[in-house]
Amino acid sequence: MAQEIMQVSPLPAFMMNALQEASYIVHDHTHIKDPGALRKVTALVGTGAAMVDKKLLTMLPNVKLIAICGVGYDGVDVAAAKEKGIVVTHTPGVLTDDVADLALGLMLSIGRRIPQADRFVRNGDWVNDVFPMTRKVSGATLGIVGMGRIGQAIAKRAVAFDMRVLYTSREPKVGVPYTFYQTATALAAEVDYLVVAVPGGDRTKNLIGASVLQALGSQGYLINIARGSVVDQPALVTALKDKLIAGAALDVFWDEPLVDPELRRLNNVVLTPHIASATEETRRAMAALTMDNLRAFYEKRALPTPVPECQSA
Repeated sequence: MAQEIMQVSPLPAFMMNALQEASYIVHDHTHIKDPGALRKVTALVGTGAAMVDKKLLTMLPNVKLIAICGVGYDGVDVAAAKEKGIVVTHTPGVLTDDVADLALGLMLSIGRRIPQADRFVRNGDWVNDVFPMTRKVSGATLGIVGMGRIGQAIAKRAVAFDMRVLYTSREPKVGVPYTFYQTATALAAEVDYLVVAVPGGDRTKNLIGASVLQALGSQGYLINIARGSVVDQPALVTALKDKLIAGAALDVFWDEPLVDPELRRLNNVVLTPHIASATEETRRAMAALTMDNLRAFYEKRALPTPVPECQSA
């Protein structure tokens, strides 16, 4: 008998094809209303943008797996899931390189003002004007907020640029050779570029606020490839408008895909549409790992990548 699952966010076409080829019956959560059908659903599948709250879970009495195709799962109420005996999985590791690559790309883009230079040429401004000087990246000091897989991959790349790397996290990381700071504010005061690489969720909400931005200072740049919720967006807009910091490069936002018009108008920002893991190769690898989690669940095998909260002690 085919297993019935529910799609809780848009999925790429190749993943939908993989689900159908595996003979899963896929329901769309925005369309399924029949209580009988809801009772048949035993797993949920979605991207890191999926929102799975307690209310939704109460409508799905037989769900025992939430398979997230992404490393972030802050839209999932994990506590509520665990209360109901539901395991949550995600796809760590396979997207680390792409996210780290984009972090370096954004750092170069905002420091050297590459998008602004592109517009300068396209608009014909070069004919009558000289593009202003930019900031050097090689040899600068980089602060990383979060030293997990992605933070360490960013640091590795930064070392190749002869950057001095400092970091903060919940605690010092064993075997990591970079200088540890207790708080993001203390770290920001010491660096030229500050990259945010922590998970979203209540624990990190507005972690990068006015005090951190003030410490970063008028010569400092913020790069966020984590989650929009980690940065106090109104405080960031104020800091950018008042030149309290030099600039920001952002791949994530509070209400994406809606982006604050103030951010879109500012010239000291670089904005990308949450594309850190969006390469063909990585998205396919993420989909494959999600499928591995689904297969293992239905075959009653150990799940490859449960989220930390659902891992056995």
